[in-house]
Amino acid sequence: MPFSIPEEELMEPGHTACHGCGATLAMRYVLKGMGEKTVVSVPAACWAVIPGAMPNRTLKVPMVYTPFAATGAVISGLRGSLDIQGKSDYNVVGFAGDGGTADIGLQSLSGAMERGHNVFYIMYDNEAYMNTGVQRSGSTPFGAETTTTPVGKERNFKKQQKKIVADLMIAQGVPYVATATIAYPEDLIRKIGNAKKISGPKFIQILAPCPTGWYYPPEKSVEVSRQAVQSGIFPLFEYINGSIKVTKPSKPISVREYVSGQKRFAHLDDNDIEKIQNTVNKRMRYLLSMEKEGIFVLPAQ
Repeated sequence: MPFSIPEEELMEPGHTACHGCGATLAMRYVLKGMGEKTVVSVPAACWAVIPGAMPNRTLKVPMVYTPFAATGAVISGLRGSLDIQGKSDYNVVGFAGDGGTADIGLQSLSGAMERGHNVFYIMYDNEAYMNTGVQRSGSTPFGAETTTTPVGKERNFKKQQKKIVADLMIAQGVPYVATATIAYPEDLIRKIGNAKKISGPKFIQILAPCPTGWYYPPEKSVEVSRQAVQSGIFPLFEYINGSIKVTKPSKPISVREYVSGQKRFAHLDDNDIEKIQNTVNKRMRYLLSMEKEGIFVLPAQ
């Protein structure tokens, strides 16, 4: 039976996001997959301001604002409260950015996953602290310029590799882990549906391009998101209870083509781009080998 995207919209127009914001599409697609029986927890992040000031609202489902580091703890409490009320059919969703997930909220996230709560944690990954001024996060990729890794004469761009939180969740034993992006809404929503079939914690990392912090024209967000997948910069996979399925790019492109359209990478020279390409190739080989073997073991650093 062919897959179809639900028609119901649980995110209303009138939000205050920047033009071309990938995070708004991520929320829209996540809610389409979740359905109306959903409660969303949002920490300090772009999505803390996107709904607009009270009494305005953007979502048709309840949304709880939380401190930056507390998403994992709050969704744990929400799950327990709803279960006590006999509302076990409600989805509890933590919807946090990469700063509030990979860095500030990592301990809280890890605790919620370790306790085994039946919750969803969505990391919308725009690869920096965009709401507070485009500062570097653990999820910022190697080579990117941010306001805290300015290039200048010293070429002080980010020198560390991107922290892949999805891998950390697999290593911790989370039964459902996936990556997705806004360029492929069918894939994203299908993964939400698959996650709903799993009892226990679920983690999905969604690449959500940010024209404000990545420095590209806002109408290019879906194209940039697609290029991230086709270049292998952001591989798509789905991990379920020990087995991983990797999506092979249908029309592969080079890393050079991906970075060339974003000013945050404008300073990279041929050696930098070659280094990124080699890292991408190595990771894709690794993911495909894990798919072939039917197991997922993190490589030695």
